[in-house]
Amino acid sequence: MDDSSGLKQKKLEFTLAAVSQLSSSSLSSSSSSSSSVIARFSADSGVAELRFHRDSEFIDGFNVDIGTSQLFKLGPVQSLCVSESSGASKEKSYSRAVTIQFRNEDESRDFHSAFEQWQKDVIQGIHLPNGAIAASKSKFDYKIEPSSAKMYFHYYGQLLHQQNMLQDYVRTGTYYAAVIENRVDFTGRVVVDVGAGSGILSLFAAQAGAKHVYAVEASEMAEYARKLIAGNPALAQRITVIKGKVEEVELAEKADILISEPMGTLLVNERMLESYIIARDRFLVPNGKMFPSIGRIHMAPFSDEYLFVEIANKALFWQQQNYYGVDLTPLYGSAFQGYFSQPVVDAFDPRLLVSPPLCHVIDFNEIKEEDLFEIDIPLKFIASVGTRVHGLACWFDVLFNGSAVQRWLTTAPGAPTTHWYQIRCVLSQPIYVMAGQEITGRLHMIAHNAQSYTMYLSLSAKMWGPGAVQGGILQTSSGKLDLKEPYYRMSQPQSYTMAQDQQPQQLLQAQAIPIHTEDLDEAELLRQPSENTGPHLQ
Repeated sequence: MDDSSGLKQKKLEFTLAAVSQLSSSSLSSSSSSSSSVIARFSADSGVAELRFHRDSEFIDGFNVDIGTSQLFKLGPVQSLCVSESSGASKEKSYSRAVTIQFRNEDESRDFHSAFEQWQKDVIQGIHLPNGAIAASKSKFDYKIEPSSAKMYFHYYGQLLHQQNMLQDYVRTGTYYAAVIENRVDFTGRVVVDVGAGSGILSLFAAQAGAKHVYAVEASEMAEYARKLIAGNPALAQRITVIKGKVEEVELAEKADILISEPMGTLLVNERMLESYIIARDRFLVPNGKMFPSIGRIHMAPFSDEYLFVEIANKALFWQQQNYYGVDLTPLYGSAFQGYFSQPVVDAFDPRLLVSPPLCHVIDFNEIKEEDLFEIDIPLKFIASVGTRVHGLACWFDVLFNGSAVQRWLTTAPGAPTTHWYQIRCVLSQPIYVMAGQEITGRLHMIAHNAQSYTMYLSLSAKMWGPGAVQGGILQTSSGKLDLKEPYYRMSQPQSYTMAQDQQPQQLLQAQAIPIHTEDLDEAELLRQPSENTGPHLQ
């Protein structure tokens, strides 16, 4: 399929009244000429550019890289195009500016529309007329901070981290079972492995009879994947490793199946789900399968006095009034809030949950990439016990919706522990609840360019006692957390004694909790993980 057709249909040339260049260093302007100038959109060099010509001659120094420029309207017939500096500074800056004078408003409007369309095509990685991909910036580069991407790909380019994931036998075993038990989906099919890492999922797909597997990996792990795959010659002839981002690479054919392990902490951390969705839009045939196809974020309020005290006590260091003659107390408040801004990653006892959970469903087959930029989840629970609520506990699961077998991979408390563990958002101010009391709130997550999310959590409960039936007074506690900066508390679940008002039948076993949510439209498809759908691991 020729993706350049869209570019060819756009107007490539515009006649301008005049053009002049502004120098940021001297703030002086140099006019090309008072005669008319031709502005020409071009991709001849593999980079989308705007070039200016007069009398069929290229005006040297006036070319504009569309991928790194911005166009601003100064008036009805005048615009300013500024170009990003190519210097070594990490901060984005704009060092050149070209003033464009149009002959009339219609031509100004058409030029702006053309510029925006060319820039959009550059961001989306559409083929340029000569068949090359725009060399300026990909969709990934536009939304992710370069330093974050560098650290991310460096991390996953190391074998020790791949080993950590491979040795998560719940994770690896579930993927293997989901693929092998659904050979009917893979036999004779083209598969794309998104973020292939060591290439293990590509090898699984080949074992299941895939016609060909394209293993796309952006980090240096691609070289290790080639080596590992080459060491399995019976499978290697049907696997091609491609080093690059899914936002940028081109494949020889469309895929019948996408397979990937795009899940981070709380499902969405690292923002690889967005790359999974982009791969779907770029490579997957209509009605193709995705392994996994659905993800669910589960949430429930929890009570853990030990954890709350542990976090609060971390800030006690800053209460010292004579630390080598220095009073540290001015920073105590900031330190206290800082510790509570870290989500806690660990495995906890499900008996700490105060109510049955609800879940938020993300359908990878249907969701748009931009829907993951901001996730807003209303919260509503009924407390099962009377206690202090210290925050919100979260975990996730994903569904491999195979034609033969549906299989869940779960990270729930009480289930076999994975390298994702669970996550808890601890509030600096607990709220008090009684059994049967309603707890409401909101979890609002906003993606940021460090490949993670800023989390805004609020929980509320009506005050118990006289006046509550008339509306009562709300207890509310809220917090701001950064999913990028968690507190890894890798202790095993502690043994907690039951509260006096908590009977054995009230214990909340995560795998037996009914799901209460309006998000679940297909109850049969999204049934809770059970023993017969879990990984067959010894």
